[in-house]
Amino acid sequence: MAPNKIIIDTDPGVDDVLAMLLAFSARPEELEILMLSITFGNVDVQNCLRNIVTLFHYIEKERAWRRSQGKPEGFEALNVRKPIVAVGATEPLAEQMMVADFFHGIDGLGGIHESHPHLSPTETWKSLFEPPPESMSSEEASVLQKAKDEHSLFEPSLNYAPDEMLRVLKENDPDTITIVAIGPLTNLAIAAAKDPETFLRVKEVVVMGGAVDVPGNPPDLQHIYSPTTLSVPIPNFHLTKQPDTPLRRQLNIRNQMTPGAEFNTYADSVASARVFALTSPNPRTTMPPTLSTHPKSALPDYPTSLSKQLKLRLFPLDITTPHLLPKQLFNAHSEKLEASPLAQWAGAFLASTFQKIWSMRPDQDIEGVGLELHDPLTIWYALSPSDAKWVFKEDEDVRVETSGQWTRGACIVDRRGKGMSMGEGDVESEVVGDAGGWLDSRRGNRISRCVGTPGEEKFAGVLLERVFGAVL
Repeated sequence: MAPNKIIIDTDPGVDDVLAMLLAFSARPEELEILMLSITFGNVDVQNCLRNIVTLFHYIEKERAWRRSQGKPEGFEALNVRKPIVAVGATEPLAEQMMVADFFHGIDGLGGIHESHPHLSPTETWKSLFEPPPESMSSEEASVLQKAKDEHSLFEPSLNYAPDEMLRVLKENDPDTITIVAIGPLTNLAIAAAKDPETFLRVKEVVVMGGAVDVPGNPPDLQHIYSPTTLSVPIPNFHLTKQPDTPLRRQLNIRNQMTPGAEFNTYADSVASARVFALTSPNPRTTMPPTLSTHPKSALPDYPTSLSKQLKLRLFPLDITTPHLLPKQLFNAHSEKLEASPLAQWAGAFLASTFQKIWSMRPDQDIEGVGLELHDPLTIWYALSPSDAKWVFKEDEDVRVETSGQWTRGACIVDRRGKGMSMGEGDVESEVVGDAGGWLDSRRGNRISRCVGTPGEEKFAGVLLERVFGAVL
């Protein structure tokens, strides 16, 4: 059976790193990872890039250690192909810049690069993502070659990630590549706007994002003002990238964002709305309104006629949140692998992450906390898309709110169904933009939403065994 070819669009991020480790642990017949497309999101894009380079650094160290122990190297997907790594969007299309370092730490991995500097690779890797000088001395060439040799598991690209994504889609047969998007959808929206037909060569887009029947994140609203939570000092973070004003300080109190949106759709709601619109039989009917005060948001409209509708599988908080990596389970597993470089590195950033989770819910036993495996769940699906235990609710009209003060990024779903009204007028003659038409069968998005998985209790064990190896 041919492997599932994937592009991962990511903003690492603690759970993003676990997701990529799970992907690279795949057997060659399961996954072929063509590209890592980097976007802003959990932290700024340069920290995201550093975390990806560090991830490869530790995979290399881990494989060397396993060889020395006579163990299988693992991470077999990397034996088949070196994935391209390309940097993309540094900010959202329209909204103010927002990152989630309040949870993931200022560097995206719980501050590990500062707290454990000996665990970070030397920064010679930066030269791999910079144009070489026109005339390079032999010494400079030697330094560059050394950096390439030290980071040989990936192929650095100097191209803009959306352009690289389109190139990969163009060079492969249609309907053979899945894009797994586990960050804000800015890179995807830019690629789709530049060349819609090439973008639609994708087999499907798997999106971790949105909240349908559950509150947004973070955190659980009932705990924000509890005495135990209020007793924990407010951590230092930057929620909204704007001048330090009383409004910003109020928005930042207790990590509040919005009661109705998940982070990825909130971070770039316009990009999410544009990508979701491609699932509609008439994408122009669900396009977000153009924000004239933000010229950079004015991506071109889609053509009135496209060759196909995008197949988009949505993994919202509703389904991802119950899939947990318990602290006790991770510690028990990693303690038996104490000499493993990968377990040491992951243990360092997960320790601070578990501490952060507890600080948001200090009424619970710290040993009982668990990390929600939002992003890794999409990779589990990519590993086993034909498993009958994956259950999807098909053809939901899910739209993303882009202009509300408190509902930015919220997913609005019409549960009444289509066909109650065919609507009036010519769809093609109307002004581009989402004017509702919820009951009109010609309008609206067609999202496939995940509502069932092979097992909430099962997943953490699958991830630990695949990534860190079986413990006897």
